[in-house]
Amino acid sequence: MMTESRNVIHSVDARVTRVNHLEADQHTLVLEAPAIAESATPGSFVHLGVNADPAVMRRPLSILWTDRKDGTVEVLYKVVGKGTEELARVREGETLPTLGPIGRGFQVDSDRDRPLLIGGGVGIPPILFLAREIKDHASPLVVMGSEIPFPFASRPSTIRVPGMPDGVIAGMDLLEDWGVASRLCSTQGYAGCYEGYVDAAARMWLETQASGQREQVIIYTCGPVPMLEAVARLAREFDVPCQVCMEEYMACAVGGCAGCTVPVLGEGGWAMKRVCVDGPVFDAQAVFPAETRPL
Repeated sequence: MMTESRNVIHSVDARVTRVNHLEADQHTLVLEAPAIAESATPGSFVHLGVNADPAVMRRPLSILWTDRKDGTVEVLYKVVGKGTEELARVREGETLPTLGPIGRGFQVDSDRDRPLLIGGGVGIPPILFLAREIKDHASPLVVMGSEIPFPFASRPSTIRVPGMPDGVIAGMDLLEDWGVASRLCSTQGYAGCYEGYVDAAARMWLETQASGQREQVIIYTCGPVPMLEAVARLAREFDVPCQVCMEEYMACAVGGCAGCTVPVLGEGGWAMKRVCVDGPVFDAQAVFPAETRPL
């Protein structure tokens, strides 16, 4: 059954308990925010203040993990502009004004026990969060792609994935420890990775699934728009449901400014929906249907 949730948005001064600097100007922050950690779901995000200057807007960041026992929330981000540059200079012990959790996350369909999770680039965090949440009652396959070094340790997978070419064996270290199958993709020639895009790797796995098995498949995906469009087409071709978690520029992130709207097709036709609070997760065929989206 599908579950639906919309959380209360908390406004807190979150203390930074850990900072980690990774390759390719990628970084993680762990924030002490018990109320947010308690109610966050995969696909929801936080809105972080990074500067006392009101002209510098908050930054929306997807949640990578939560630890409800410790009351912490972890985010992963890449430096792409002034705000994230300043965020990368934050040190342990500092506090950041934080709103969250914001948005509708993935709606887990417990009737389908073969979920296919597809993440690309900055879309990887919600996919990992979801994998952790469903691993004990489903058998997910996680396919992730990046054109820069992956922000986590990888190793040759010991879990067989039907359809993968010989030599495509790179998987995420932590997922392997959990017993979750994963494969990594890139066009940068990284060892053990599929040389191509995530939708092509996912297609090879889907082609191995008999019709009865496909009835147990659902796709959850997050990443750049061209990737989401490709995955939506793939889901339509194989007739499997698909949810997309969208990344958009935001100002207020709480539905007031309507600066993050996208066209979504519903029963009454096309309507503009706010990614921050109506999403960020939508049905893939509502956002990327077979018919042309309005400009």
